[in-house]
Amino acid sequence: MRIIIPMAGKGSRLRPHTLTVPKPLIPIAGKPIVQRLVEDIVKVVDEKIDEIAFIIGDFGPEIEKKLMSIADKLGTKASIYYQLEPLGTAHAIYCAKESMSGPVIIAFADTLFKADFQLDKHSDGVIWVKKVEDPSAFGVVKLDAYGIIEGIVEKPQNFVSDLAIIGIYYFKEAEKLMSEVDHLINHNIRTGNEYQLTDALDNLREKGAKFTLGKVDDWMDCGNKNATVETNSKILEYEKQEVSIYPDNAEIINSLIIPPCFIGENVKIVNSKIGPNVSLGNGTKINNSNIENSLIQENTYIRYGNLNNSMIGNSSKYFGVSSALSLGDYSVMDFQSK
Repeated sequence: MRIIIPMAGKGSRLRPHTLTVPKPLIPIAGKPIVQRLVEDIVKVVDEKIDEIAFIIGDFGPEIEKKLMSIADKLGTKASIYYQLEPLGTAHAIYCAKESMSGPVIIAFADTLFKADFQLDKHSDGVIWVKKVEDPSAFGVVKLDAYGIIEGIVEKPQNFVSDLAIIGIYYFKEAEKLMSEVDHLINHNIRTGNEYQLTDALDNLREKGAKFTLGKVDDWMDCGNKNATVETNSKILEYEKQEVSIYPDNAEIINSLIIPPCFIGENVKIVNSKIGPNVSLGNGTKINNSNIENSLIQENTYIRYGNLNNSMIGNSSKYFGVSSALSLGDYSVMDFQSK
């Protein structure tokens, strides 16, 4: 079994937080999004994982080293492939064609999930879906009167279905999928000027492939600041027994911690109230502040902050009062000096 992780997107909707760190490497409750994704898949798949293939952009050697480390900790090998042009989801899979053999799970690294994750070995594949209010922003599956998939449509402008494909798939034989992906690329068949995986899936279905519908209990988006902060809060709730244990080297002085919270290594909190649903990355210092429902990354300093629904990047400084804040890496915002 192989896991294929396309993650080459720029994460434009999450800027400024993705200007220095690719979105899948942004920590949620102390772990990068992509690490949580592959760990969750490994936990629920009752098979040995032979390889994790990461499809990335030009992220640099440090990011590649982190991805190799994630696979190594899970006891498997990592492969790195490159998608240097935004040519669509099918094109991303095409870039990793050397790893597309045998049974595979494809999981796009921009969402997290909680699901009864079962692989139907009698079908040709599984497509995981979630009911959404606005299906026009997603690929969707259309079901017949018997609940069987009879169509797969990318971002329908007229209502087809409200069952959105969340970006996680299982294929019993990756070679069959690659045949359809090759067909799209070789014949320049695009939807919305991109090569879409949903087109390859629908071609497989029309040729007789049977796909099982997989449903998720929770689908957590990390597309923008508000969604990422909400996802951080949900993960903290799911893991509240684990994340509310603070490391021995955290200094908590005259402060109240309301769980669930993630407190990283060498964090110092003085005269403050933290929580609920707050993540503080390694080396961050908080002084005379009130913070709840927020995601603060590493080595950041906050003084006199009154933060809610906020996301602050690495190595930043914030002195002042704000109700909802989005501050990128290496930024300084100082209301106290005025």
